[in-house]
Amino acid sequence: METLRKNRTRLITLAALAFLFVTALQGMESEDWAITVLRGLSVGAVTFLVAAGLSLILGLMDVLNLAHGELFMVGAYVGWTVYVRPDTFIDVLPPLLLLAAGLALMPWQRALLSRLSLSPQVARLWPWAALAAALATLALTLPRFPLAIWNPDAFAQSPGAFALALDQGTLQMPAAAVFTEIAPIAGILGVLLGGALLGAAIVGLGLRRGGGAPTARLPRRPLLWAAALAAAGVAFYAGNDPLTAALFTMNSTARFFLSMAVATGVGFVLGGLIESTLIRPLYDRPIYQIMLTLGLSFIGVELVRAIWGRPEFTMPKAALFNGTGDGCPAVTLSDLLAHQCSTILLFDGRIRTYNEVFIILVGVIVLVAVWLLLQRTRLGMIIRAGVQDAEMVEALGINVRRVFTLVFALGVALAALGGVLAAPSIGLSNDMGTRLLLLALIALAIGGLTSFPGAAAGAVLVGLLQQFIIKYGQIGINLPFLAEPFKPSPPLVPASTVLLMVIILLILPNGLFGRNE
Repeated sequence: METLRKNRTRLITLAALAFLFVTALQGMESEDWAITVLRGLSVGAVTFLVAAGLSLILGLMDVLNLAHGELFMVGAYVGWTVYVRPDTFIDVLPPLLLLAAGLALMPWQRALLSRLSLSPQVARLWPWAALAAALATLALTLPRFPLAIWNPDAFAQSPGAFALALDQGTLQMPAAAVFTEIAPIAGILGVLLGGALLGAAIVGLGLRRGGGAPTARLPRRPLLWAAALAAAGVAFYAGNDPLTAALFTMNSTARFFLSMAVATGVGFVLGGLIESTLIRPLYDRPIYQIMLTLGLSFIGVELVRAIWGRPEFTMPKAALFNGTGDGCPAVTLSDLLAHQCSTILLFDGRIRTYNEVFIILVGVIVLVAVWLLLQRTRLGMIIRAGVQDAEMVEALGINVRRVFTLVFALGVALAALGGVLAAPSIGLSNDMGTRLLLLALIALAIGGLTSFPGAAAGAVLVGLLQQFIIKYGQIGINLPFLAEPFKPSPPLVPASTVLLMVIILLILPNGLFGRNE
């Protein structure tokens, strides 16, 4: 009874929302409400992937990542590249891996340099000299690495043209790019050397600020990582042609799942790099964090415009979700899998397989997986304890900074996964990240800023409300004292979610599942 009394307002609010949901269903035919609910859940699933990452980062680290929407957008564009232009993806891997190999030496360089006794003048000047040498070396080698890529300024060579060709089954593997201005060995060694010099410069600048106590022995692990990354870079360069041919001949369904995995991995790496290099020095300055992430969002948009161009284009659906002809639309799940239909009949209404089935399924899988991570693993226990009292967790000997990096990387990976999932359904555009970030923030405010279940509940409510408003804009709402059904206009779609947020926050200032501070 005590629990019911404490949560009385929350329970009444949830009951009122459930009543409004049931009431909204009464004005529709069965096929209409089934399609509307599934479309709402689909929008909610994508919104949840962005909101869940924001919730984890904000709950543990008190960092509001305003670049989260743009990282969602980057995930969509990276996934499109792997799916439509895998040759470009393979071409990019060798220089990136070689650069990472050089940077992986930083812990070893830090241990080595901390042992040296340098005069103040030398210690002050050599990092800048190393930085200049690194930038010069990379400027001479990176632009000359072979890269087969589209041209957003020419329609026939634009990303939209390649996406259309893949959708029509006419896409041909572009000609492979080769070294022309420098020898391959010079390019490989140049990028590797440039990365090592860049890492040394970063270490040297850090030691100038007093961050280097001499170590007892030089670590071996960075050398192993550097060797492994360099070997992988050389292997991808040597096997470029057969790998590219294998990806182009791969079934589109398998290549789509590969693009999901790569986009998620890229998001994880980007998140780890952003936290460790940019966010970590600003934990005591929240205003600077907000300004930094806001600046990153603008940089992300401009990078996407420079690489992929400004026009919107689509990401074709994989064969598993694009079947037509005999046996379609599917009536049963077995028919759906057998014919790979793009639609399935439900209550005499057509449900899109990708949008209203697959996206929801992935959202549920991610929800369960992250919940199990938080509730059933040691890392989850540390995260939950860190949300409550990060200083106490650190006092117990746990490396909270490493946990912060993992959580930030996980949050960005979820956003990137949401981006590549959303690309075939909503298309790719430069403002897709901003739109999803706004929805995710509204969902978080409704569900509770630092609550993972609240992120899921808020995302579902936002998705359902939007789709019901869209549907009633088509069929109208019968209201008293009106001769004709009232049809909500399109501007009411985003306004309705803001109105719901305001009402929820007036009743429950911490959101539906937020905790009292």
